[in-house]
Formats: sequence, C-alpha cells, structure tokens
Amino acid sequence: MHDIRLIRDNPDAFDAGLKRRGLAPLATELLALDEARRSAQTRLQDAQSRRNEASKEIGTAKREGRNADDLMAEVAALKDQMAILEQEEAALALRLNTILQELPNIPAADVPDGVDETGNVLFCQHGTPRNYENVRDHVALGEGLGLMDFTRAAKLSGSRFVVLSGGLARMERALGQFMLDNHRREFGYLEMSPPLMVRDAAMFGTGNLPKFGDDAFRTNTDHWLIPTAEVSLTNLVADEILDAEQLPIRFTAMTPCFRSEAGSAGRDTRGMIRQHQFYKVELVSITAPEQSNDEHTRMLGAAESILKKLDLPYRIMTLCTGDMGFGAKKTFDIEVWLPGQGAYREISSCSNCGDFQARRMNSRFRKQGDKSTQFVHTLNGSGLAIGRTMVAVLENYQNPDGSISIPTVLQPYMDGLARLEVA
Repeated sequence: MHDIRLIRDNPDAFDAGLKRRGLAPLATELLALDEARRSAQTRLQDAQSRRNEASKEIGTAKREGRNADDLMAEVAALKDQMAILEQEEAALALRLNTILQELPNIPAADVPDGVDETGNVLFCQHGTPRNYENVRDHVALGEGLGLMDFTRAAKLSGSRFVVLSGGLARMERALGQFMLDNHRREFGYLEMSPPLMVRDAAMFGTGNLPKFGDDAFRTNTDHWLIPTAEVSLTNLVADEILDAEQLPIRFTAMTPCFRSEAGSAGRDTRGMIRQHQFYKVELVSITAPEQSNDEHTRMLGAAESILKKLDLPYRIMTLCTGDMGFGAKKTFDIEVWLPGQGAYREISSCSNCGDFQARRMNSRFRKQGDKSTQFVHTLNGSGLAIGRTMVAVLENYQNPDGSISIPTVLQPYMDGLARLEVA
C-alpha cells in the first residue's frame, strides 16, 4: 500500500518506480483525486462549523425572543449539503484507495530492470551438477519405487495432487522437521503453528487481495485457505504497535499451502512441481526499517543453508522488476538443479517488502521515549518448499538401479534409513 503523502512530496519518483514495473504514470491522477477529496473534506468541515455556529445563534435568538426562521432554514440547508459532501468525500476516498490498493510495491534502487524472468541476474552459484547415465525425473523415480501415485490422487481430487506412501511420506515429514530444526536452532526463528484459514483482512494485509483472489481457494464460510504461511505469520502483528526493543521478530512454520494455479494452465502439469496442495516451511521477519536489508541477507542465508546441508546444487537469482511479486521491493530466488529437467527451478523466494504490507496491516512500532510511531518492515521467504525439495533429493540422489540414497542429514529423521529401494 502506498502513502499518498509520500506521492504528494515526490510524484516524479513515484511515477519512475511505476515505470520500472511496466506501469503508466499515475501521480497526476492520484493527486487530483486526493486534492478533490481534501477539498470535499474541507468544505464538509466548514459546513459543520457553520452549522454549529448557526445552531448557537438559534438558541440565542430564541432566548432573546427574536425570529430564528432564517437561521433554522440555513441549518436545514447545511444538513443537506453536509450529506452530499460526506457522500462525495467517501466516493473520492474509495476511488483513491482502490487505485492505491492495486498498485505493486516500488522496486528498490538496486533491483535490475527487466520485463520478465529473462531479465533476472545471477547473484551466486553453489555446487556442481552431477553427471548421470540414463537420468530419470522424479515421477519415474517415485512411481518406480511404488511410493508416488498420481492416478489415485486424481481419483480423489483431480489433477495437480499426489499420494505419497511409505518412504516418501516419511521423507516429506523428515524434510519439514529438518528445516524447522535448522531455522529454530541456528537462526533463532520462533516455531509457530498458525491457522490454515484466514479472513479477508489477513489476505489483504499481505497483498493477496483484492487483486489475486483467483489464485486462492475460498470456503463457503468466507475464509480463505492460506496460499502460504506468510499470510498467517505476517498478520500476527496486524493492528499492533510494537516496542522497538522487540524487533526483529522472526517466525517459522510448516503448513500445507493451497493454490488454485489459476494463471498456470498447461505449465508443469507433470509431477510435483506445481500442485494445488503442498507443504512449505515459511520464514517471516518483522523489523525496523534500518534492519530490513541486513535481515534480507540473513533470511536468504537461512534458506540457503538447507540446500548446502542437503548437498544440492543451486543458484541464487536477483529478480528483475518485471518478475518480482506484487508486494516485494526486492527478491532473491533460490533455484535448485533438477537433473530430470536439466534445469534450475525455483525452490525459494526471499523478499523484502519494506513497509508495503505494514501499511495495509497497520502494523507499527515505537522507539523508547518517542510519541510517534513508524511502520515496521516485513520480509518473507520459503525455507523451503518441501515438495520441490523432495523432487530435488530424488533426482540428485538417484542411483542406476532406481533406488534413492538418502542425504546424511535426513537419515536421523528417518530412523537411520540410508536408501529407498525399489520394491
């Protein structure tokens, strides 16, 4: 959410930021609406003030035995005028807020310009992809083990679902526990178990509404199934004023995530890469503005540490202006190497949203001794997407006989099991 006062102070910078997002200039239109709204507000206040004065004059006239008909007619006219002005001011405010709510965050100065993913820039790369003979993708490997079933999942739920069993079901659980333990022990994140259904206000707070409602699932009780735990975790501080000494606050949670994939028809229809339901470990940080850039680097390191410990090759991309999410001012994507696809695929996005979400949530903090408050900065990242991590483990740890070696760090979470064998 953008602050109209900041647009007022620097309209050219605002339009330049929109241009980098591929949008037309809007400052002139927004400021005209703002000026009309403020004018209506001022006229309403003037009318209210005059009505109060006239009402007092009526009382004085009656006490003195003078005729007050003209004053009473003026008060009646002012009442009608105020009703019109209230409607005018409300309509202008609604129009202004509607436009502001649907505008994405302004990119940070160091974000590369670009129209789509081809404009992303390599930040760093870790590990070397292994060479395989007769490489297989995760679907062939999982079905070959007899532990991954898309046919029965489709019978239950349709496309973009899977049933995991035996060792793969255990691996899914093991990956989540390993990630949570890592983030809790080594990076100080507080483990949470948040609701999986939220109201409109929570989805609005993180920028999922009103623009992206088609990407989520809504219940018949007017709740939304969370597309990511970011929604629940970030909104824990909605409508609160925090003490500066509490910051940064760091949350982590493993939850199911639900996405309609409305804009992904025909993309990644095979396998577990893009599903309607999947597990993910999420990282959320609430910080003061001066902390957020360092926190972004720290969060990226937390997500990255999982791949390092699993010994999976990956690279980090700085997303360009045309590929960033709606609420982000800067995003790093971590992409893991998938031998079955012969490509790097996203496994985590770590974003600094600045105060964009905080304005929507009305989440602020106060420094000791200050009367005024400031908006917090919010950050979120996948730490990691569990399904895609499993895909990466299966494909990178495959053996010629179709078995899967289990990474050393996961073995304690799987009762010491070192390999998934073909049945």
